[in-house]
Amino acid sequence: MKSEVDRRPEGPFQRPVSRDRQTLIQYEHTQPGTLIRVILATILVVALAAAFYPILQGREPELPALIPAAVLLGVLCLFHSLTVKVTSNDIVISFGPGLFQKSFMIADLERAAVVRTRWYHGWGIKKIWGGWLFNVSGFDAVQIDLRNGKLYQIGTDEPQRLQEAIRQAMEESRSFRR
Repeated sequence: MKSEVDRRPEGPFQRPVSRDRQTLIQYEHTQPGTLIRVILATILVVALAAAFYPILQGREPELPALIPAAVLLGVLCLFHSLTVKVTSNDIVISFGPGLFQKSFMIADLERAAVVRTRWYHGWGIKKIWGGWLFNVSGFDAVQIDLRNGKLYQIGTDEPQRLQEAIRQAMEESRSFRR
């Protein structure tokens, strides 16, 4: 028998998901961060070459030069893509393998709108004017405004599809609460 509240695996920013109605995934999409991958992989190759170049000259490798390479590899693994899931209860966004996640309860949403991010906001998890941006590529996003006044922009290469899935989930949530 399932409990009233189902807790997801522990991770940053996790919140319980109510099980008082069936949770169906209405939308799921993973956007690759192609440019991020290319840039970081190129810098990683240069860092590794700098660390191991001394071997060609018969010297010991420069092990301290491996520290930046390890950091770059970690960033590449953690932020190479952005996955967005919309269910009848919530929106869950996660970077790469899912170590960094954020979820929003559909019942907490005021509205969702397609927006364009500014070039200077960049990619990753960023504090922007009025809220937060989660993005790995491009400038298209869906902005969700919460009832508490906070706003979040979710980068995507499918802004209309994501907005429509959120809108449908919001309509279902409102009709369920009545």
